Amino acid sequence: MYDKYRTESTMAPPETRRPPLRPADARRAVRGAVARRALPCPAEALDDALLVTSELATNAILHGGGITNFAVDVEGCAVRVSVSDRSDEVPVAERAVDERHRWRAGGRGWPIVCRLARDVEVAGLPCGGKRITAVVPLN
Repeated sequence: MYDKYRTESTMAPPETRRPPLRPADARRAVRGAVARRALPCPAEALDDALLVTSELATNAILHGGGITNFAVDVEGCAVRVSVSDRSDEVPVAERAVDERHRWRAGGRGWPIVCRLARDVEVAGLPCGGKRITAVVPLN
């Protein structure tokens, strides 16, 4: 009955519809969101936002059981990236050396996120898992 009024949407689907499967997909979504806003921002600032995005996505895949949701939004002169995963464990910064004073592999991503982001929030989800949101300045 309403088929004659149906039209095809010309709008791009929002990034929150399907979570990215790889960190590269998450970075692509952030780069696209920033480009659509046409904000002038230094390349270094965009690089920081992409690094934070990559770290959050990688940690969700490696330590959180996979990415369950992803959202990106450009607000003023900052980008807000949210990555959800299946784990209830809160990320912690680990020492770069082990008890024998040898350099450990990994463990540097969370400190990078905390250093580059203006705000970082870790929130538990009602159905289990967590959402980490980081706001990275673009100026």
